[in-house]
Amino acid sequence: MKKWSNALFILPTVVLFLLFFLWPVGVLAVKSFVGESGFTLANYIAIIANGRYRLALFNSLWLSLVVTLATLVIACIIAFFLARSDFKGKNLYMTLITFPVSLPGVVVGFMIIILFGSTGVVPMATRLLTGTASGALAYTITGIFFAYLYFSIPKTVMTVYGSVVEFDIRLEEAARTVGANEQQAILQVVIPTLAPAILSAASISFCTSMSAFGTAFTLANQFEIIPILMYTEYTNNFNITIASAMAIFIGAVCVILNMFARTLLEKG
Repeated sequence: MKKWSNALFILPTVVLFLLFFLWPVGVLAVKSFVGESGFTLANYIAIIANGRYRLALFNSLWLSLVVTLATLVIACIIAFFLARSDFKGKNLYMTLITFPVSLPGVVVGFMIIILFGSTGVVPMATRLLTGTASGALAYTITGIFFAYLYFSIPKTVMTVYGSVVEFDIRLEEAARTVGANEQQAILQVVIPTLAPAILSAASISFCTSMSAFGTAFTLANQFEIIPILMYTEYTNNFNITIASAMAIFIGAVCVILNMFARTLLEKG
């Protein structure tokens, strides 16, 4: 009886997985290998060989990498501060830090426009202060960098924060008893111990930036990145085979990185 109840409990999840993940991904995978004469790798080769596609891929990769590195630096500092400090209003501060996670990407995009658009808060403030409007970054790659940073930092903070809280402070104290100063203890003991959590957070940040669509759709008017180019190829050019290859490529990168991050967390 218990086996049947377990099966009935698991069955809806399996059905949903097959219908809403495996089947669509399978269709995309098949279409990504379709050419004029049948099976081909030309769609994947085009992502590298075609100048426009290659530039969009390069923009996506380096933007995601820079966002990830900046996120790690800022988020780790915040996470260490929160884990090692106790002050009035800490819970409120943590709530404010994690608030961006609940916002849709399009909303974050419009927030950047309000701040850094040509008539936004920052350009208008600089005009009042200096007589010349500057800081209109909303539709540049810098604007989308700030947008990605905005929703990447909270996830990374919470991932690293949990590991710092669980870190055995006696290991750090032992390092100091053998002559290590505070900086050496952090670099040689704390960070290596927290490396699985930090690398996992980096993976999540990179994948989120690599595949984000709503924010990019709002802001990426002066340059192209893979998610927007994929959408354009599918909806405007009806080039579903190239769009499918791009989707599978992004998906494969993110799945591999997430599996790597999960392995690190389990080992950690």
